[in-house]
Amino acid sequence: MTAALARRDSQTDYRLFVAGTTKGALPAPPGTNFTWTPTRLSPKWTARLWHRARLYAPVNLWTGSISLFHATDFVLPPTLPGTRTILTVHDLSFVRAPGAANPRLRAYLNDVVPRSVRRADHILADSQATKDDLIDLYDTPATKIDVLLSGVSAQFAPVTDSARLSAVRARYGIGDSPYILAVGTVQPRKNYERLIRALVVLPRVLDDVKLVIVGGRGWLSSPIYKAVEQLHLTDRVIFPGFADDADLPTLYSGARVFAYPSLYEGFGLPILEAFRCGVPVLSASTSSLVEVAGSAAILIDPFSIDAIANGLAQLLSDDALRSRLIEAGYAQAAPFTWDRAAEQLRKLYQHMI
Repeated sequence: MTAALARRDSQTDYRLFVAGTTKGALPAPPGTNFTWTPTRLSPKWTARLWHRARLYAPVNLWTGSISLFHATDFVLPPTLPGTRTILTVHDLSFVRAPGAANPRLRAYLNDVVPRSVRRADHILADSQATKDDLIDLYDTPATKIDVLLSGVSAQFAPVTDSARLSAVRARYGIGDSPYILAVGTVQPRKNYERLIRALVVLPRVLDDVKLVIVGGRGWLSSPIYKAVEQLHLTDRVIFPGFADDADLPTLYSGARVFAYPSLYEGFGLPILEAFRCGVPVLSASTSSLVEVAGSAAILIDPFSIDAIANGLAQLLSDDALRSRLIEAGYAQAAPFTWDRAAEQLRKLYQHMI
């Protein structure tokens, strides 16, 4: 976002506040009108001081004199009087899907986020679904919230080079079989256990299809791994862990289907990444995912294993459907650019100032 903002605004004085580092450890700022203003205090310590101890140490002590402070990740630090504030709330999954969150983190967010929302002069939500949640759960006035949709990096495009595709398959232990790709932290909210169980329900003719789940271990992930063992699917379900960002477009492009049956998402960027790489998508019909996927994906009830399996079977075997959804996916993803998002943000900054 900052790189796109720098392309559109060379006049405004931007201070980029970051915790847990020094200027010497940071890359060059994205433009001549951007300056790093770091603190050695770690994010954990700033959270303790600002939100647990509620110490009044205005962020202006590090940024210097500013007209507007934009807190980009759920919580708003203290600011000097007269400093206008914007807060970005990506999602309210810790409220809508509480069982999928670490209890300590959930308790912290349930305490800090509502206070931050009330204090902020304006709110940015990642989707209309998140805006609706803010209104419904926190009684936030609709006029106080704007929806700012994310962009998709230009690196996400179809990869057709066979050598590159083969190299990535080998690097992540996928082999030559067709595969379903899922991307995201291994945790209950991603609904991977039902996705894994759907493999068993697929028609026998699709028994050679593998499931590749790219992402690190998250909260309450053990039952997901155990399900693979209990169902005797260790040869069909692959957990390569984190993937290098540079490999993601190739992983998407090599997949037969991208599956995103998540129980709740504030936005669902991987759906758009898959669209941009020319992969048909199966998505849950929940939260923001309906907005992001539009009519370019098969939408399913994420609580139904049969629905997941039926959707996967269609996308794996119906070539006409696949072609139609691939073309629809390109069109659906096209408006989601960082330049568009940056221009909307620039205009809001100017309005707030």
